[in-house]
Amino acid sequence: MGEASGSIYDSLRKKGVSRRDFMKFCSLMAATLALPVGGAAKIAEALEKAPKPTLVWLEFQDCCGNTESFLRANDPTVAQIVLDLLSVDYHETIMAPAGKQAEKSLYDVVKNQKGKYLVVVEGAIPLKDGGVYCTVGGRAAIDIAKEVCGNAMATIAMGACAWDGGIPGAAPNPTGAVGVKDAVKDITLINLPGCPANVVNLTGTIVHLLTFGSLPLTDSMGRPLFAYGHRIHDDCERRAHYDAGRFVQIWGDEGHKKGWCLYQMGCKGPETFKNCPAQRWNQGTSWPVEAGHGCIGCAAPHFWDTMTPFYKRIEQVPGFGVEATADKFGAGLAAATAAGLIVHRIARASKKKSSEEEEK
Repeated sequence: MGEASGSIYDSLRKKGVSRRDFMKFCSLMAATLALPVGGAAKIAEALEKAPKPTLVWLEFQDCCGNTESFLRANDPTVAQIVLDLLSVDYHETIMAPAGKQAEKSLYDVVKNQKGKYLVVVEGAIPLKDGGVYCTVGGRAAIDIAKEVCGNAMATIAMGACAWDGGIPGAAPNPTGAVGVKDAVKDITLINLPGCPANVVNLTGTIVHLLTFGSLPLTDSMGRPLFAYGHRIHDDCERRAHYDAGRFVQIWGDEGHKKGWCLYQMGCKGPETFKNCPAQRWNQGTSWPVEAGHGCIGCAAPHFWDTMTPFYKRIEQVPGFGVEATADKFGAGLAAATAAGLIVHRIARASKKKSSEEEEK
């Protein structure tokens, strides 16, 4: 395959990225996107020809957690993403210019590349009192979002706050904070919820766009299926303990030390859809449940209101089995799941009774 001048691959090669590392990255993206055999070759072919897309990153009501996730990217590293895979022309946290020069960088893109650039939005957008609770360069976040997102090829809502308001939008929501989908209408938008979102899913979304000329398929909430199509519960390495009725009862107990299921400690994995078990953190080293802490459901709608208290057990687990999907997720499946939990309880009670009889 040829090496187009000015292509992504050409830029990577000039920076010293070997062909082997390039193909390794393509294979990683093919696996992330769950592409069939030949997917890595298709991605490689596209990136050898595709010019670097321009990306602007807007930060509104946020904690900078998604930027921190971005800065800890691996395969490729953030330096390769920023300098080679993407042309990041505006990002308040990592860009060199400041003040008016920084804002000029943003609006030069909007003016000169209308309909050709990508936008990542991090943070919620306040609507109350004309949006006065978040301003950048003297402009309200809502006004910036409407102009920048409204002229982009596509917008990516990165993290829970940009998706549906997240923590700033939690009750009582004093600033009227909402996500991009409720603030800016009639735009091409894809949602990557999480607190924070995993940068692998951001990279996968962009690679899909460059490879196939379209954003990946999404569920009914605008989340890409490759990243949010399966319940954490169904892919969790502790699932076997759940099925066997082995649960952590107290933090630090013997079951906790042995890696038993965290369901009774409030784990929200049974009603959260995300690929955390597969796309882990810290260069793929671990993720919260593996580290011993239950999922808090940060990729679920309005998680701060719907998933708290975080350490309270879910009484009825919605959905049951690996066949469950986000679009099937609902009250209709709760009865089947409740029956499953009753079976677990009966089995555990029978086991306890048998042990007591043997002692006699």
